[in-house]
Amino acid sequence: MIITTVKEGENIERALKKFKRKYERTGVLKELRRRQYFTKPSIAKRDAMAHAIYVQHTYHLDD
Repeated sequence: MIITTVKEGENIERALKKFKRKYERTGVLKELRRRQYFTKPSIAKRDAMAHAIYVQHTYHLDD
């Protein structure tokens, strides 16, 4: 549960912005989207390998 403290006289828009920021940082929405469909472990491994190769190639170009 996300708890946001609102100070006396604080604007409701500002309190809502605080809540949204906390909600994004918890990663609830990202986890929900990830769980909407099943990814086979072999495909997840393949995607992770492709991402690692991409990152390594990107850093290698900087040198």
